[in-house]
Amino acid sequence: MQLKAPKRLRSIFILYWILLFYIIAALIFWFIALTKQNEQAADFKIQELQYGTPQFHEKLAKIKSDEHRKKMQYIGEGITFFLVIAAGAGVVFYLVRKQLKQSQQQQHFIMALTHELKTPIAVAKLNLETLQKRKLEEAQQQRLIQTTLQEANRLNALCNNMLLSSQIDARGLTISTEEINLSDIVIGCCNDYVMRFSDKKINSAITPDLFVNGDRLLLQMAVNNLIDNAVKYSPKDGNISITLVQQLQKAVIAVADTGKGIEESEKAKVFTKFYRIGNAATKAAKGTGLGLYLTKKIVQEHNGNITVTDNVPTGCIFTVALPVLD
Repeated sequence: MQLKAPKRLRSIFILYWILLFYIIAALIFWFIALTKQNEQAADFKIQELQYGTPQFHEKLAKIKSDEHRKKMQYIGEGITFFLVIAAGAGVVFYLVRKQLKQSQQQQHFIMALTHELKTPIAVAKLNLETLQKRKLEEAQQQRLIQTTLQEANRLNALCNNMLLSSQIDARGLTISTEEINLSDIVIGCCNDYVMRFSDKKINSAITPDLFVNGDRLLLQMAVNNLIDNAVKYSPKDGNISITLVQQLQKAVIAVADTGKGIEESEKAKVFTKFYRIGNAATKAAKGTGLGLYLTKKIVQEHNGNITVTDNVPTGCIFTVALPVLD
């Protein structure tokens, strides 16, 4: 992502670089001036010496030694000041650039969030107005009600993601640990998405009765986020595969899609807050950039890990491994 700073911020950057170069130039100027002054003082002392007087060579050696010592002192102080200035300038530049990047990510998040909120509200409003103004057959009514419920579920999931994100930022996230049938959670999430997205090819292979220790709601949110991500980035005729198996002492959930996939350089970034892949993908798929970020946080809170790999020939596979109970 290429960062474009606003005019005011660009002006501040220009002023920042001008001041930085001025400080470095002043440091070099004072170093040269002090060095010349040291050399002139040494020459003046040497001129005061009378050749052939007792201890002439000792005094001359002492003057040159003092001159060299002060010169090395100036060099050492100059290098120290330069390193301090360079380090401070680097830190300031890094922090400003980081703040700019976060600001732009938040702006993108607000725009995506606005779209995510307006779309289900508009759909629900239109469906309810249709039910209110027109006499529809029972099948049509049920279809509109089902669509409205789906949009309400989207809003509920979005609110849950935002609430969880704010709790993580405030370090107020607490999880309740209990023995949970992870298989039932994954089966429930799969069935929900099969009903909501009947046009998608969603296949599942779930090993029954795999138990883990954790928070039921958070784990359900994590699984939903992974499936939702696969649904967003899979083509209409693409396949989505959800599996749950036990490997050694781990319960492994794998969600595979047949979308465009993720570049190797992007794989570590997809779990960053607000991050979304590329402008084209951002415009084509809905989302706020919170789902994978929250999923990783939830998995880490449950002493697990999450990875993303390529799905041959196309797409990607998100894999979550959680400690399983005996």
